[in-house]
Amino acid sequence: MAAQEIHNILLASGNREKAAVLQRFFKTGPGEYGEGDVFLGIQVPTLRKLSVQYQNISLSDTGRLLKSSIHEQRLLALLILVRKYSTGNESEKKKIYELYLKSTQFINSWDLVDVTAAHIVGAFLIDKSRKPLYRLAKSDVLWERRISIISTFHFIKHNEFSETLKIAGMLMSDEEDLIHKAVGWMLREIGKRHLPAEENFLRKYYRKMPRTMLRYSIEKFPESKRQSFLKGRV
Repeated sequence: MAAQEIHNILLASGNREKAAVLQRFFKTGPGEYGEGDVFLGIQVPTLRKLSVQYQNISLSDTGRLLKSSIHEQRLLALLILVRKYSTGNESEKKKIYELYLKSTQFINSWDLVDVTAAHIVGAFLIDKSRKPLYRLAKSDVLWERRISIISTFHFIKHNEFSETLKIAGMLMSDEEDLIHKAVGWMLREIGKRHLPAEENFLRKYYRKMPRTMLRYSIEKFPESKRQSFLKGRV
């Protein structure tokens, strides 16, 4: 009942003009990364408010929402999972983590990954084996590889950088621009907290890094240092 109620609310909240903009922004055309995804045109702040209102729905109802063909419904389900995880006990957190990894086929856009992976996967693995991240990093599925690197943001926030750097190395030759951006972003976040750790990694890899990855990682560097990396004069 809760899942159907939420579905009906989302349908009533849609905006065709905004939906059309989102369809273009998230590259839903033939051959694009979001091919076939369906948008209603609902803004993220609205979804966040709904996630507060419905954070106590059952995990099974949340899982049903996550299987939707509608992008905003999947995002809402994930926002609810993040809220459930933050307040859950260890048993509940384990169930949420397991549901997340069983549902990666529905976590199939960069925004869905970026607002959730660190809060659930990274948070769960902070004191456990990191092997699941390496399995994800080797996946043929773009979004699972993005989950692997973005999940490490939770470790970075705890000043733990080794996993991020190892996975960044694994993804160095990835062909997808969305992976280049994600890796560059995480390297930049390391640099905010411990610049020598980022710079040591960059000196080793910057000549063979995809250009987008390098640009994202050095975005906050002083201009002279940034140019040194871009021109190969480090």
